[in-house]
Amino acid sequence: MTPAATPAQPHILLVEDDEVIREATRMALERYGFPVTTAADGLEGLEAFHAVRPDLLLLDVMLPLLDGVGLCRRIREESQLPILMMSARTDPVDVVSGLEAGADDYVVKPFESAVLVARIRTVLRRIRVAPTAAAAEDAPAPVGSPVPVDGPAVGSPAVEVPVTPTALRSFDGLQVDTDSMEVRVDGRLVPLTPTELRLLLEFTAAPGIVLERSTLLERVWDYEWGADTRVVDVHVQRLRAKIGSGRIETVRGFGYKLRRPA
Repeated sequence: MTPAATPAQPHILLVEDDEVIREATRMALERYGFPVTTAADGLEGLEAFHAVRPDLLLLDVMLPLLDGVGLCRRIREESQLPILMMSARTDPVDVVSGLEAGADDYVVKPFESAVLVARIRTVLRRIRVAPTAAAAEDAPAPVGSPVPVDGPAVGSPAVEVPVTPTALRSFDGLQVDTDSMEVRVDGRLVPLTPTELRLLLEFTAAPGIVLERSTLLERVWDYEWGADTRVVDVHVQRLRAKIGSGRIETVRGFGYKLRRPA
């Protein structure tokens, strides 16, 4: 395991058992300014994760002692850090297994270093989650501010109506606070990964509106080109497991939508 560097940029933990690929990838990432800690197997990767607390985990699917899917699942039990998986296999089962374990995205080997870095930067941008454009409307009045209601006679006292901040989106027990970026289901705080949170923000910004997979890939994953839509499908599946399976509806042949409360 290489020693951790003082991070000037987000610190990456690279877990890869092939020494040639591991060192070539490490050097490429360091040329782009990323501090990198490396590990050669899944158990060493888990130890390194606890030791250095990286900002992003980059790991191979096929690892000795503890494979990439198992390592991803173990880390997801205690952390929501971005995880990018590498694989030389394009088998759908292999890809989906990694995403279901909690990976945010994957990249197929071999890859150009510039492509890998672009994918890393895209995943890291999701940490800085911001409300979607649909939520960036006029700022709400302070809670409790008087709001005129049509109908009172001239000279009548103003009727005060409590104003609910638009930062809080509520849908039949599901609450999304776009200021604190907290999600609650029936009052219970639900931890989401940055990618899951951005996905939920898109749905709650347009309840009842069908969002195509290509639209979600562009808005959540910053992909402006045709990417693997299984990434969207697996993340929707993971999101349903956390907020309730009936909240996000599949519209076959089109995409998904957040079901409006009855």
